[in-house]
Amino acid sequence: MTNILWAVFWMTIFGVGVGLILAVAGKKLYVKSDCRIEAIAEMLPKVNCGGCGRVGCAELAKDIAEGAAAVDACPVGGNELARAVAEVMGVPLDRKTVHYRAQVMCSGTNDFARRKFKYAGIKDCVAANRLSGGDKVCPNGCLGFNTCADSCPFDAIHIINGVAAVDYHKCTACGVCVIACPKQIIKLIPYEATHWVGCISTDRGATVRKYCDVGCIACNLCVKKCPEDAITVDDNFAVINHEKCSSCGECEKVCPQRVIWSGGRQLTVDS
Repeated sequence: MTNILWAVFWMTIFGVGVGLILAVAGKKLYVKSDCRIEAIAEMLPKVNCGGCGRVGCAELAKDIAEGAAAVDACPVGGNELARAVAEVMGVPLDRKTVHYRAQVMCSGTNDFARRKFKYAGIKDCVAANRLSGGDKVCPNGCLGFNTCADSCPFDAIHIINGVAAVDYHKCTACGVCVIACPKQIIKLIPYEATHWVGCISTDRGATVRKYCDVGCIACNLCVKKCPEDAITVDDNFAVINHEKCSSCGECEKVCPQRVIWSGGRQLTVDS
């Protein structure tokens, strides 16, 4: 009986000792958690699209709280989210976040673009591009095999008549489609942009005419007509500076290829 009591006694002492050691170690090794991380994570869209350059929303929340990312680093939330995050961080939002949208810079639908061969492989733009650059003659033409659409976490892109088209109402400008496109013809432009050039072919006009009936031929008529000096021809295709553009529409009127698009004449899923 005595042995049992002594065993219980020493076990109690041992348990108390271990408990004290763990308590001291817990205090010494305790890492204070930042409640702002959880608060910011709750605000973020939780789609883990990668548009911010991070693996997911949780990583972005941690980086914002630690000062490694700006309060407006999430491209999906816009000004409203940026203001809310800035309030949690206790910092002013010094700049207005520009609202962007994805835009496919190609107008070469099945009605206008010429093809080199009939493609019967995997319906994926990356796979098709590995086969002589795809089936379209134009080296900068949309292949239309759903790679951008499949990658979009917001179901904002669909293929219409052989060319990817963006649903502006769903697009969050996360940039996933921009990365996914092997032709690099999807760009992020201001959401309020009224005009854009639906072609980024870098070949000369005479060559472009052989590719497509609506390709930019770098004729410079839009450049000459623009009253705001908002258009330049770079690398054989027209580019609009949206900060200068006044939405007058003169460029669209004079374009002989009808490759300058506007809000009233857009190749989108809701047009």
